[in-house]
Amino acid sequence: MATKQKTLQDAFYETLKDVYYAERQSVRALKKAAKSAQHEELRQAFETHAEESATQVERIQQVFDIIGKPARGKTCEAMQGLTSEMEEDLEDFGDSPAADAVLAGAAQALEHYEIARYGTLKTWALQLGHEDAAKLLDETLQEEKKTDQLLTGIAERLNVEGIEDGAAPRAGKSTAGKSTAGKAA
Repeated sequence: MATKQKTLQDAFYETLKDVYYAERQSVRALKKAAKSAQHEELRQAFETHAEESATQVERIQQVFDIIGKPARGKTCEAMQGLTSEMEEDLEDFGDSPAADAVLAGAAQALEHYEIARYGTLKTWALQLGHEDAAKLLDETLQEEKKTDQLLTGIAERLNVEGIEDGAAPRAGKSTAGKSTAGKAA
């Protein structure tokens, strides 16, 4: 018996199940990250995006309704790997000065994955004639991009704070031409 040829509609549905699972995992990871964050601005960003992600899960459920398919997740190996890496980073860096910078970086990896997925799903929704689904997916895509930009700004500030004494100066800051006379070697 011949197997059915897979279509873009099949790919859309499978990827939607994947991102549904991933987004629910993201909510849990962000809540955990918020509890671990030392800096108030980072903690608040995680809490805010966890709430936003819960709304994104509801939007995905609406997309399932639009395409007439049941809302169910499919294990997302990528998100499992990214959240596992975040947990490992939390263990490795704990209360170190670089902990929040590392945590922000791990969160950005989650965001970048989601940005890629939502961009793909939006494009496919448009190609398949699911304009209402595309609008919902684009709304989430824009939120993910905004969160990534916010995390970038926070990370840039945190990375400076996490530099240990004696570390090389930040890119863009040069010590060339500065006298070192009188400094102990």
